[in-house]
Amino acid sequence: MWSEALAYLYSLYSLLYQVIVPCSFPELLPANTVDRQQYLGKWYFKAAVSHREADIQSFRALDNVWFSMEETAKDTLLLTGHMRMGDNCIKQTWTYHIHPDRDDLVLEGKKERQSLLWTGKWANCPDCIILQEIEPPLHETDSEDSLSRHMLYARQREVNPEVVSTFLKNAACHNMSFSVRLPQEKEVCA
Repeated sequence: MWSEALAYLYSLYSLLYQVIVPCSFPELLPANTVDRQQYLGKWYFKAAVSHREADIQSFRALDNVWFSMEETAKDTLLLTGHMRMGDNCIKQTWTYHIHPDRDDLVLEGKKERQSLLWTGKWANCPDCIILQEIEPPLHETDSEDSLSRHMLYARQREVNPEVVSTFLKNAACHNMSFSVRLPQEKEVCA
């Protein structure tokens, strides 16, 4: 009975907190209108969040990751990832297309996936960017997306720990309670 009362009080506190201190929302960077040149170059992966562990599980095996973003053709971006998994380096590339009538990036080979760019303001980091990936439910009867995660990237390998903490806190306010931070204990891959 005591645990039920405590759970009730916690729920009431959470609701009141939401009323007093509402969640902040990230600011969208529409891919079809943003100045792409300012986002080209090197980015370091810092953290990922989601409503489900399955959406971020693949990041748990990594020590560190950095990406290079380049424009290879008109409205085409190439993202090259350099990932450290144990003592091994893995290099992978993704091609994104920008369509004039869409705010998101379209990942080649995954047309059902929405890849949205958000400013780093949500993490209190002007030199950061947030990438959100969403895939629709697998079946018409499913009520939630089959993939939904936010990933934080920074221009520098080392960032103030408050940046990641702010990102995680704002995500938790939206019930994204599963998160991963990379340890970054090993040398980055070339």
